[in-house]
Amino acid sequence: MRLLTERLILRAPLPEDLDRMFAVYSDPHAMRYWSTPPHETPQITKDLLDRRIAAWAAAPVNFQITLNDSYIGNAGNFRDDEIGFMLDPRYWRQGILTEAMRAIIPHLFTTTDHARLTADADPNNAASCGLLQKLGFAETHRAKNTFCINGVWSDSVYFALPRPAPLG
Repeated sequence: MRLLTERLILRAPLPEDLDRMFAVYSDPHAMRYWSTPPHETPQITKDLLDRRIAAWAAAPVNFQITLNDSYIGNAGNFRDDEIGFMLDPRYWRQGILTEAMRAIIPHLFTTTDHARLTADADPNNAASCGLLQKLGFAETHRAKNTFCINGVWSDSVYFALPRPAPLG
């Protein structure tokens, strides 16, 4: 299963993604608003990648984003009805996540029975909040002190996108 966009190939996670994934997941800038601290060792990233490879076999809903055959991030359905995304900071502000999610969201509504898709973001992460709103997600609520990373608490803003009504 692969999804193709104008610039991207969205595909299954592969063992050879490990080095590029570790470069992203160990980057404090990339992980600034993530729900876990930056990965300190490649083994932490390998464990994550192994879980994603196993999950893909059951449900191909969490895609590796590739550009020119190289991993640059991931996006898709992580658990239950929740979506998420991670992108190498070198590719921020280029419309890549918008392009990827515009392909992934219809796929998720076609291949799952989710009544809606949800997401959460740190309210200080204007780029992620803006992307979700651009994709049609609406804010549903906010919560304080939802994640504690290295002793620092972060809040969350929650979003939802209802399943589109069937045509005709």
